[in-house]
Amino acid sequence: MKRSLNSFLDPQAGTSRTTKSLGDAAESSASRYLQAQGLRLLDSHYRTPGRGGGEIDLIMRAPDGTLVFVEVRLRCSQRYGGALASVTALKRSRIIWTARHYLRRYAVAPPCRFDVVGLDGQEVLWIQGAFDAC
Repeated sequence: MKRSLNSFLDPQAGTSRTTKSLGDAAESSASRYLQAQGLRLLDSHYRTPGRGGGEIDLIMRAPDGTLVFVEVRLRCSQRYGGALASVTALKRSRIIWTARHYLRRYAVAPPCRFDVVGLDGQEVLWIQGAFDAC
């Protein structure tokens, strides 16, 4: 599902923003976008303890009860393949490892999926079930 990036990123932001502040704004925008689509935010910036762990940008609950682990990627251009192409095999494996850590809190794991929200130039692209844990 595509949508204009301008409607989600802060229009009053200056041009001297840091990479971290741009990433935080992208994650906040993606969260608002997904909530507008009916998902409920459970957690953000979930990290595993210790060094060498992983992070999941957003953990959300879909209306059908599915637990959704969301990776948010921001790119200002399509150079080098854009936002979605930047979710490499190594990144996917770290997200999966971190999701397994998160799921330890449940006696019975709920249905889960891995989504990616790519913010490319002026578009928001939400890929549901972007990859599997297999």
